[in-house]
This record gives sequence, C-alpha cells and structure tokens, in this order.
Amino acid sequence: MNTIFMGISKELKEHRDVMLITIVSKSGSSPRGAGAQMLVGEHGRILGTIGGGAVERRSEEMAQALLRDRRSGDHEFLLRQNSGEDIGMVCGGDVSVLFQFIDSEKQEWKDFTDRLLSLLSSHHPGWLVLHMDGSFPALLETDGREIMGTCAEPIQPPAENKWEKTESYFIMPLPVLSHAVIFGGGHCSQALVPVLSRIGFCVTVMDNRPELCDPKLFPEADEIICGDYLKLSDHIELQASDYVVVMTNGHSHDFEVQEQILRKPLAYVGVIGSQRKTDFINRKLRESGIPEEVISRIHAPIGTKIKAVTPEEIAISIAGEMIYERALLRESRGMEAPHGCPMH
Repeated sequence: MNTIFMGISKELKEHRDVMLITIVSKSGSSPRGAGAQMLVGEHGRILGTIGGGAVERRSEEMAQALLRDRRSGDHEFLLRQNSGEDIGMVCGGDVSVLFQFIDSEKQEWKDFTDRLLSLLSSHHPGWLVLHMDGSFPALLETDGREIMGTCAEPIQPPAENKWEKTESYFIMPLPVLSHAVIFGGGHCSQALVPVLSRIGFCVTVMDNRPELCDPKLFPEADEIICGDYLKLSDHIELQASDYVVVMTNGHSHDFEVQEQILRKPLAYVGVIGSQRKTDFINRKLRESGIPEEVISRIHAPIGTKIKAVTPEEIAISIAGEMIYERALLRESRGMEAPHGCPMH
C-alpha cells in the first residue's frame, strides 16, 4: 500500500489522473487475493500488480478506458474455462475488481494521500475504506472512528485484521510493517537490509563496531545502533512481534546476543553460521539456562536451503524464510487466508 500511494502522490504532483485498481474479493483459485492493488495511468500500468496474465491486462485496458471517461467502475472476472467470459485463464476462481478514479485536480485527493502516507510511515494502525460506487474513500481508526473522508453510514471494522467486502464498500487494514532487528553490520547484513525493506519490514541494525554503523552502508535501514552486545537492554527494547537476525562477527558475540534475546518471546529468531557453530552455541545456551523448547525454535543455520554462497544469495535465502514464517504467523492469527501463493 505504501508504494502504491507514493506512486499516487507522485502522479498527483504532476497533475496526472490515475486509476487505483483493487481486488475486492476472490473465490476459488486466483493469482492474487483481496487487497492486491495496481496503479494505472493514461499510458498503462505504473506500478503494483493484481496477478499478471489476462486479468491484469484486461484490467489495465478497462482502467485506461475509465480514465478517458473520468469515472470509477467495477468488474468481475471469471477464471474458468468455457465460462460466459473466457479470458484464457483456468485458475478455477472468480475475481472482483474495483476501479477507483483519482482526479488530480481535486485537492482532497492530495490531502488524503498525504494523510495516508503519514499514517503508514508512523506505523499507525487503521483502515482504508473504498466505496463500491467510486465515491471518495475514508480512513478509519481501529475502532471505526473517521480520520479522514466520509462514510454514508457508520462502519464497524472486522473483528480480525483482514479485508471485508459488503455491497457498499471494501475495507482493508493499513499495513503496519513488521520490525526486523539485525545484530551485525557486515556484508550479509548490508545485502539483507534492502531486501527486507522492500518486502514489508522496517529494519534496525546494531553493531559494536563504529565503522559498520555508518548510515551510508544502510541507506534503507530505519535505525542504526552502535553499542555493546553485552548490554542490549541499554540500546534496544525488543517486542514479541519482532523478527531477529543474528549475524555478528564471531561465535562469542552471537552467543552474547542470543543469551539475552531468548529470555523473552519473539516472532522469529534466525542465526547465521554452520551446523557445527550452531551445535556449539546451542550447547552453551543450554548451559546458561535457556529452555530446550526455546532453542528448538531458533532458525539455525538460518535461511532456506538454496545453497547460497554470496552475501546477496544469503540475503535472498534469509528473506525467503522470513516471508514464509511471517505468512504462517498471520494465518495462525486469522489475519489472512492460507497462503494463496500462485506457485502452490
């Protein structure tokens, strides 16, 4: 959502009308689910995706036509062979798409976009409401109170943090970015930070070496901390929702970090290193009183098994594992439907 609305903001500043395309419902199998968005301008797709293929191509064409007419609209795509509207996709499901016309000459759209981006940057939870009739949208607090925009009737947000469609509106949660904390500022960390920042994580990096706490090394990090690994609580307060990656410059520092962070619950802990190193540190953790149940949840050696070697390959391996673990956690909390990955 952040990328989409940054794109909207850019187009509005250039006085260009755009069409926001949003999948508002799906049934059966389809490449993308509810909440997927794409931005289209006069000359076609600008950014985002609603799944590619015929649905995306046809939506792009419809969006351009609606832009010429300066109006919103909606459409249902049937992804079934020999259906009344065969678009060449046989996923087996249906997808409903909302086309929201955004008028670049209306100041309210500029104000709305700026406010939404401000909420996203401050990690403020809330809701975006898109009206099915194409009228001006609304931003709501978590309890349904209006932040900006209007609703024809009071809206009660879903009990769970997920999307919901009615006859009159589509409501979706403002994405609060997951927080990743990386201990260690070496080459692998420098490769990992930009990847994580692009997949919905805000990133904190901590190292005990001043030369590796240079913002120039981590332009996409949200925070860089230089401090003593033996005194983590002096520098950072970890939350149960945090994702932690340990890749310091040595066995002893890895142990120092883990011995402290494993005393409280975390969403994810991954540690770089060989199996031999992992066994050695795990033995020391047991000796220090860390329960076996906690140790068993550590992802070590970290990452998916793709035989990664270079820092860039290792970053992809780690990010892949974190994406998977984050998806499992969201599913377990009812925040989204089971994976929906078009590859499985």
